[in-house]
Amino acid sequence: MTDPWVALEPGADPAERVRALRRAHETFTTVGTVPRPVRSVVAESWRRSARAGVGPDAAARVELTDGDLGAYRAEHPLARVMPLFRELLGTFAADGEHLLAVCDADGRLLWVEGHPATRRRADGMNFVPGARWSEAAVGTNAPGTAVAVDRPVQVFAAEHFVRRVQPWTCAAAPVHDPWTGRVLGAVDITGGDRLAHPHSLGFVQAVARAAESQLALLDPPTPADEAPALTALGRDEAELRLDGRRIRLGRRHSELLVLLSRHPEGLTGDELLCALYEDESVTPVTLRAELARLRRLLGPGLLASRPYRLTAPVESDAAVVERRLEAGAVTAAVGAYTGPLLPGSQAPAVVRLRQRLADGLRAALIACQDPDLLARWAHAAWGEDDVEVWRALAAVRPTAVVRSRLAALESELAAPGR
Repeated sequence: MTDPWVALEPGADPAERVRALRRAHETFTTVGTVPRPVRSVVAESWRRSARAGVGPDAAARVELTDGDLGAYRAEHPLARVMPLFRELLGTFAADGEHLLAVCDADGRLLWVEGHPATRRRADGMNFVPGARWSEAAVGTNAPGTAVAVDRPVQVFAAEHFVRRVQPWTCAAAPVHDPWTGRVLGAVDITGGDRLAHPHSLGFVQAVARAAESQLALLDPPTPADEAPALTALGRDEAELRLDGRRIRLGRRHSELLVLLSRHPEGLTGDELLCALYEDESVTPVTLRAELARLRRLLGPGLLASRPYRLTAPVESDAAVVERRLEAGAVTAAVGAYTGPLLPGSQAPAVVRLRQRLADGLRAALIACQDPDLLARWAHAAWGEDDVEVWRALAAVRPTAVVRSRLAALESELAAPGR
């Protein structure tokens, strides 16, 4: 194999490769080893799928329907390049009896279009708008794997982890925000064995690059109009985006901005002292010095006093998670949660905010009983010892891996001295 990202090398017999892959898939699902001729990208994806608790007979779940799906699609950045996708891939899909599909960064299908008969066949495996096709949901597949590894990828026939998907072949490429580099989702072409050709992978990659170029033209950066934004989840030192700059904040300045962004009405010096310091001997002079340094760092005009307040709204990633939770959008809230709020901070008010946000997310996760969302939390650094989440996950996805991890956690809890 000259290119590990291409499913079939020139001259390979597709029928023979399918037979070999089916034998390899059976070996992996029974004894856990990956024999040849499975490509490394597929072998690694199979292992991730198994660790996520996906079984070979799993099925995709439809998460968004009707009005919810329409509203989500309308607001998604890739909606702006759907005309381009249709122009470049739509005719190819229809003429070749294939499907054009576009997913978001979580592997959720937003659009599935193409040949009518092929769409009817795809409906039988829930390859439909609103269904989640992430690796953690249905194992190895081109759109889900493309966003997982952030690379264009082909998946041929029995390389798919779930058996009901193995009659299909697909090629997908991730699409990035041209300014931040963040993965927005993936564009995919799905159909029969003919898509295993190297040209299919190159074609879909070219379409993804064209979409990124068009997004750059449609949405040029406007730093002067950009609202200040604070990133404080999963990091001890927050980052502030302000007037086109990215400002790395020290720990105390991170705490100050988190608190002030939550209190647009402002906070007095005494209120900030109580919020920031456990040690009651810290004097107002110390706080004023910190605020003076922060004002110099931010530049003129953003930080006012009497009371201390921000003169423009600062959007924080923690506030985004809270709003989504309050709206009942648990999937979106978990997607925006990149870790605990300023995890190294011991400021009393930050500790309370951090715990309240994590507790709210955990409670929503346990209540909704979504195995993919529970698995995402349980396998994250902040959730790997969360026994309540592991118990909830074991109730809806009782795989051997999940049961083993839960047993280990419960054994630790029952140990003397705990």
